Amino acid sequence: MFDVSISRRWTDCDGSTRRDFIKIGALGLTGLTLADLNRTRAATQAKNPSPTRNTSVVWLWLGGGPTHVETFDPKPEAPVEFRSVTGVVKTNIPGISIGGTFPKLAAHADKMAFVRSFAHRNSGHGGGTHWVMTGYNFVAADNGAGANKPGIGAILARYRGPNNPATGLPTYVRTSSILGDGPAWLGAPYAPFDIGGRTRQNMTPQVSVDRLNDRRALLHGIDDVNREIDRTGLMDGLDSFESQAFDLILSKARETFDIKHEPAKLIEKYGTGLGQQMLLARRLVEAGVGFVTVSFGGWDMHGNIKAGMERNGPKVDQAVSAFLEDVHERGLSQNVLLVITGEFGRTPRINGNAGRDHWAPLSTLALAGGGLKMGQVVGESTAKAEVPKSTPISPQDLMATIFHVLGIPQDLHYKDPTGRPTPMIQGGKPIAELI
Repeated sequence: MFDVSISRRWTDCDGSTRRDFIKIGALGLTGLTLADLNRTRAATQAKNPSPTRNTSVVWLWLGGGPTHVETFDPKPEAPVEFRSVTGVVKTNIPGISIGGTFPKLAAHADKMAFVRSFAHRNSGHGGGTHWVMTGYNFVAADNGAGANKPGIGAILARYRGPNNPATGLPTYVRTSSILGDGPAWLGAPYAPFDIGGRTRQNMTPQVSVDRLNDRRALLHGIDDVNREIDRTGLMDGLDSFESQAFDLILSKARETFDIKHEPAKLIEKYGTGLGQQMLLARRLVEAGVGFVTVSFGGWDMHGNIKAGMERNGPKVDQAVSAFLEDVHERGLSQNVLLVITGEFGRTPRINGNAGRDHWAPLSTLALAGGGLKMGQVVGESTAKAEVPKSTPISPQDLMATIFHVLGIPQDLHYKDPTGRPTPMIQGGKPIAELI
């Protein structure tokens, strides 16, 4: 077992680098091998069976704090220093416009709900991320502290069981790590299955099918770990759970993680980068994965927000619109909820560098599918997009809405490390307009 450090993809203004540390055949930072995971999850799932629903969530995280103005609340009637610098585009819903870099999404607005009163009170990257991802504020996260509350995906893994009993696929998968998306004190068995970087590569041994029948050949096909395993004779001592791990690598389930099985035209439609992640997310939820997080950073736009939006907006526009069309055509819209958000919004007034700064009092949020009522704007902001004009919708309310879609009880409790029954939601209510 060894660590792999994925090279940086983007950096926030506070100097925090978004970097993934992956363990081959492991779950992110937990140190569990796939075999360990199978063993531990089998024990916990046997003790905690729960009813399940055939619903899933894809959480698209726009890391860095996407502007709510240039995304889904453009304020074309506001003074020039407040309105969207990328203009607006009319949607296919009369009277509703969104930011000018999203023309394809505008054509699918009937499949979406744009929330314009989403808000909280932590404008720090760490604290804001923790609040939105877990439903709870944790100020220490702004100074680098790890999460102290479990993320929604981990809660689902605890409630449903960490693996789909029919397919063996994980309940919770992430494409790259986000602060607050882990299990915290729920424990390592409920950590996301991390497919970033080399972990995904190692699910595809580079040897022929015939040679995969040879255990020693299999060892040589799993990146870089082969020599150490061969030297120690570990393969000879595989127990049933380690064998299951290799079975997953070699099974049909492995193909779920490979988008090359999709038609070339569909892959092209989604596009590269984010598009491939969204296509993978669709494959995963269609195969029974309950919660998938997709991270797309680069939204910390303190300067020249117009250029930043013209760089990032079209990528989201293409990938998400392709996802919405694909899910709709496959008849999955009722069972798959897409959540688009980040840690906060950005200041209503353009700053001296033609950018916008951190602004938690009004934040970015849009949803699609999940059996909720789509084709609407939920809530209202003030004339200059400063704060909610209608009743604020909080991260707890978002959490309660996701629980509703996933069939998780609103009053769900688990024992914390002190043995005290702890509610997963405190005060949040499902967004009434969507139910």
